[in-house]
Amino acid sequence: MLKGIPVSSGVAISEALLLENNTVSAEKKNITQEDIATEQHKLEVGMTKTEEQLVELHQQLLDSVGEEQASIMSAHLVLLKDPAFIDEINNLIKNELIDVSSAVQVAANQFVQIFESMDDEYMRERATDIKDIANRLIANILGKNNQTSIDIEGSFILVSDDLTPSETVTLPRERVKAIVVAKGGKTSHAAILARSLGIPAIMGVGEPLTNAIQTGDSLIIDGSTGEIFINPHPEQISKYQKKIQSEQEEKAQLAKLKDTKAVTRDGKEVELVANVKGPQDAEEVLEQGGEGIGLFRSEFLFMDRNALPTEEEQYEAYSQVVKKLSNKPVIIRTLDIGGDKHLPYLDLPEEMNPFLGWRAIRISLSRPELFQTQLRALLRASAHGKVRIMFPMISHLEQIQEVKKILEATKEQLKAENIDFDPNIEIGVMIEIPSACLLADELAEEVDFFSIGTNDLVQYTLAVDRMNEHISDLYDHFHPAVLRLIKMVIDASHRHNIWTGMCGEMAGDLHATEILLGLGLDEFSVSPTLLPRVKHQLLQLSTEKAKQVADKALSLGTPKEVLDHAIASNPVS
Repeated sequence: MLKGIPVSSGVAISEALLLENNTVSAEKKNITQEDIATEQHKLEVGMTKTEEQLVELHQQLLDSVGEEQASIMSAHLVLLKDPAFIDEINNLIKNELIDVSSAVQVAANQFVQIFESMDDEYMRERATDIKDIANRLIANILGKNNQTSIDIEGSFILVSDDLTPSETVTLPRERVKAIVVAKGGKTSHAAILARSLGIPAIMGVGEPLTNAIQTGDSLIIDGSTGEIFINPHPEQISKYQKKIQSEQEEKAQLAKLKDTKAVTRDGKEVELVANVKGPQDAEEVLEQGGEGIGLFRSEFLFMDRNALPTEEEQYEAYSQVVKKLSNKPVIIRTLDIGGDKHLPYLDLPEEMNPFLGWRAIRISLSRPELFQTQLRALLRASAHGKVRIMFPMISHLEQIQEVKKILEATKEQLKAENIDFDPNIEIGVMIEIPSACLLADELAEEVDFFSIGTNDLVQYTLAVDRMNEHISDLYDHFHPAVLRLIKMVIDASHRHNIWTGMCGEMAGDLHATEILLGLGLDEFSVSPTLLPRVKHQLLQLSTEKAKQVADKALSLGTPKEVLDHAIASNPVS
């Protein structure tokens, strides 16, 4: 048995297909000054061919799985045409006198090293995208085929050292029962595609994977636990066949809850909404029975491109999701970059401690033209539905007061231009810094709602870098200090007649649901795929018992004690 990172849930039993490496090697030859123009022409031809292929793949994804997944190929197009990438290739041809295929390989390797050295998992995973683009470009320059060949009949579980988005897109989906990859993680584009296609997947298994498994081996993979069983015995096969049947039955039962309100057994209605990256996720929120959007991460409109999105581009994106939600609430967070998210075209400085540095609202307030463009787009979108604006990384009372001044000035601009917007648009702050928890009473007088971002709140409260594998065991949202801060925020909001939601990962942890309900949380915002499970959990609970469970949790001293108490009170299968 091997174990990796579970990235797409589900169980599969099938025969293994070990995917051979389809990397195309560069020619690796020196050229003369007379050859430079010829090599640069080859680059232009290869770029054109590659662009045509990516556009075709984009359309395939758009037709089959939707806009979010298709945007992966749009991002590849942006990377392909990145001026820095193209300039580096041309410089290598002219200055190093190497052939164009070698220049592409060297330039790509330089970019790969930059991305692989980044702290943020999402950005590290973009290194695979660059390798994918470079391999496709080199193949087109050399006139070679880099398509994945499938030499097996019937269905199979794909096993590979690495898997590029291009390979994932071109797989015969009706035959692929699961994907197992030695490299990669939850934010790789291959993982995103696997989840979108509903294919169970495990990544990050490590080097033993391709040595331990041969084409034709019988495999069981559990995409929920990350376990891989090689040539399992009949008892294991029978056990997991029953699990597959159970999953199908559970999924059918949860689907029936789509139009059911999240109301506890004693009648408390809880707002159950979703976190999304962009307009492409709105349909899934509705399909999964979400009552709105609790976190629209606007920064994803700013990523995988070479320049800031215009006001019109932002307005179109915000309006699209607001219209699709049909007057259900949509909370849009203003630009949250810096820390683990980088925008090269903004030319942000290198920082010793980026998570404690110039990021989120700090950048917005220091670049009013950028901030006001986004506020104009948000206000204009509010004419089409129930928009709420949320401001991230608030640590000082003065920040939200300054934000409100800029917002009011922006409203006056739109009034003067006779542009429609909701004059009573609600605003809130993302509570993710301990100082904001301690100032909750003062902040509550300035806004209409709070939304607790537990990912950063845990990190800042416990002084634990959540990306650092050496101390990851110290990062725990069940820590009593975190619970007490959450309670402090909720109580303050209720004293001032505003509500508190939660959009961090803790909101989707079924072991935490009862405690959060007992602490008085008004809104849970989770990944769209988690909506049915969280709703099912809330329907089983009563607020009276939940309060008792939460009170007890607040008195405990360690995260383990809190988790054990939560499980004992309400086990989650």
